[in-house]
Amino acid sequence: MTTADIPVDDLTEAQAADELKRLAEEIAEHDRRYHTEDAPTISDAEYDALRRRNLAIEQLFPALVRPDSPSARVGAPVSEKFEKIRHKVPMLSLDNAFNDGDVVDFVGRIRRYLKLDADAPIAMTAEPKIDGLSLSLRYENGRLVSAATRGDGQVGENVTANARAVTDIPNVLDGDPPGILEVRGEVYMTHRDFLALNERQAKEGKPTYVNPRNTAAGSLRQLDASITAQRPLKFFAYAWGEVSELPADTQFEMVEKLQAFGFKTNDMTRLCESADELIAHYRRIEEGRGGLPYDIDGVVYKVNDLALQQRLGFISRTPRWAIAHKFPAEKATTILRGIDIQVGRTGALTPVARLEPVTVGGVVVTNATLHNAEEIERLGVKIGDTVTVQRAGDVIPQILGYVEDKRPDDAVEFEFPQVCPCHLKTPVVREGTAAGSEGVVRRCSGEFACPFQRIEHLRHFVSRKAFDIDGLGEKQIEFFFHDEDLPVKSPADIFTLKERDEANLKKLKAKEGWGAQSAAKLFDAIEARREMPLDRMIYGLGIRHVGEQTAKTLARGYGSWSEFYDAALAVAGGDLQAREEMDALDDVGDAVIDAVATYLAEAHNRELVDALAAQVRVVDAEKPAANSPVSGKTIVFTGALERMSRDEAKAMAERLGAKVAGSVSKKTDLVVAGPGAGSKLKKAGELGIEVIDEATWFDRYID
Repeated sequence: MTTADIPVDDLTEAQAADELKRLAEEIAEHDRRYHTEDAPTISDAEYDALRRRNLAIEQLFPALVRPDSPSARVGAPVSEKFEKIRHKVPMLSLDNAFNDGDVVDFVGRIRRYLKLDADAPIAMTAEPKIDGLSLSLRYENGRLVSAATRGDGQVGENVTANARAVTDIPNVLDGDPPGILEVRGEVYMTHRDFLALNERQAKEGKPTYVNPRNTAAGSLRQLDASITAQRPLKFFAYAWGEVSELPADTQFEMVEKLQAFGFKTNDMTRLCESADELIAHYRRIEEGRGGLPYDIDGVVYKVNDLALQQRLGFISRTPRWAIAHKFPAEKATTILRGIDIQVGRTGALTPVARLEPVTVGGVVVTNATLHNAEEIERLGVKIGDTVTVQRAGDVIPQILGYVEDKRPDDAVEFEFPQVCPCHLKTPVVREGTAAGSEGVVRRCSGEFACPFQRIEHLRHFVSRKAFDIDGLGEKQIEFFFHDEDLPVKSPADIFTLKERDEANLKKLKAKEGWGAQSAAKLFDAIEARREMPLDRMIYGLGIRHVGEQTAKTLARGYGSWSEFYDAALAVAGGDLQAREEMDALDDVGDAVIDAVATYLAEAHNRELVDALAAQVRVVDAEKPAANSPVSGKTIVFTGALERMSRDEAKAMAERLGAKVAGSVSKKTDLVVAGPGAGSKLKKAGELGIEVIDEATWFDRYID
């Protein structure tokens, strides 16, 4: 008699452990045959009996529940909400190439950065870019311990229970993997599985889904992992994050290792040695794209040598050593029903085309941007026209033009408004260009008196890359902005919501669309954001030209909120030294400085910022690593460098914990000057700043 023949209630602890091991292996094999091979070897009733037996044993012997238990794949308890997981190694995005010339330029940039000859071979991998949801899986001692979505690249959603429900994701790795291994890849759904799911939805009278990518993403983010388990999700592995010890030296070999550990990898990945070879493989994949069982939107190229990847490093949030060569956008024709005007956070008026719904690349498109009045004039489109639409980069709907022989007699020419569509009807103004001519951007002159701009500022403030307040999306901001009892007109108002709610006779929990639990969750989410990193505080203010990366540059440059705010006020007040010091920060120029000055020169904005600063505690920027002689110092490279490119020098200094500035100022600590150094070298001498040559830089800090 085997353990399989013993009733659950009669099993000893040792027998139960053996039986759970057997069941885990047998159910995993049946899952593989059913989901991967579409060739089940047992009936549904027999399969269900195996799962019920496994669950009964686990309930009788809870201490014996295995990490690879089948019950972790289906029927996991419902979470109240997703926790956040901070990625040990950021999940960065890729730059895009849209034509062959971009690919040639990409390879050329790598050769120049590495100081290679123009015709020197450089091995690169080329692999299909899966149109799915990025996922990072963390394994410790070969066992899956957590799974997280990309999120903002730094922090993602904890979807561990859901990931265990994806049959392509092993709970326990094969072979001899590193002690710590973060495997990254894409969750997706095949065309056949997607169509079958939609057929089931339609038969059950439920709404159908738009495309496989969104359906896969939504399935992985289900709060109930048992729902995820019912969706036919698959996973391709193609990269890694934190690894305790790399088991290979190249990209291609690492992907082979991932396959050996039990992951599915894409068999169309090829090793190439030139731009011509990369483009040729791109053409082969593009030609066969329609016959693939899943969606792809391009081909990704990566430098094969991992040592060269490390040397190449990163630019902002993208690696220098990789790029995504996107496929041309798919096109369709439809009717332009109207043109609406949207007012953005900075007051810019953007015309948006209202279209007769049309499917483009598997997505139903109802709106498309027209950018500005000049674009409408250039295209020559009129309301009522039949227009050609594409999804630029397979993402943003765009109008290419109109079909001339289908223009109706009653087509109407669009007149761009001279006043803002807000109730104030304030005049629309056009900004001048540096050359003194009129610019193309038209803005509402109402500034923060314009309700559209105020709402957009609030939406930006609570967005994921700014304060990221759960439960405060676009609809909730709109609700509070117009609510008479709990109005939110500025960011500071958000942090007084709970206090004002307690003082009101009509509580938020009593309002339509809310309840005691949802109101309490919102107040808790707001309280959790009373402490905010400096860069996100700066970004959240919504200053023109101050994006996420610029906010980080300003945060690193000033270190604390008081230092930044005092400097910004000084710039706004016309302090030339303060302006010069801000200008010395790398990648901060006149456009940013003027935007900061304009923002804080406005009394209303200063009141808004002061009120917000009184409600939150701003966390100082992280101090540079203190393990090198130049850590925390500001360095300027000037002249012709002979042993390294300028980009490589900057990356090298930043790895040592230094800040690299683009110009010399009183805050500069060190200037590294090569042959041909000019005005920066002269200014360093005037300010008494230490100057060294490239050889000394290497002797003192690198070699």
